[in-house]
Amino acid sequence: MPSIAEVQEEIVQEFEMFDNWEQKYEYIIELGKELPLIDPKYKVDENLIKGCQSRVWLHAYLDDNGRIRYTADSDAIIVKGIVALLIRVFDNQLPQDIVDADIHFIEKIGLKQHLSPTRANGLLAMIKQMKYYALAISQLTQPS
Repeated sequence: MPSIAEVQEEIVQEFEMFDNWEQKYEYIIELGKELPLIDPKYKVDENLIKGCQSRVWLHAYLDDNGRIRYTADSDAIIVKGIVALLIRVFDNQLPQDIVDADIHFIEKIGLKQHLSPTRANGLLAMIKQMKYYALAISQLTQPS
């Protein structure tokens, strides 16, 4: 299982293959299309991420191996691709590793500079929510 840092490096290398932002956006949209469908029972208001202009549903749970699994969806194709990237980084990782992770790939691939301010805020809200779920789940699973 690759670490969060290793997954981020893979993403950075993938984005280096593209010559321009049009190609990068097409790739992000493609990633969104490949995102496994979220179970409709999780597309509820309490799973909507606050601070996103688009509607983004995010669900997290702890699997039998003590790793966090994420599932998500969005009604905006670019945002769905961005959340697919974040899931790729955080999914199937240990809760504490997610909480402690330094998310640097966004800067390295230049994504933040190519998002509108509202999308950039939404991106930060998604990362914050994913880390919040990891923290909450890790605290629930701590022996007392």
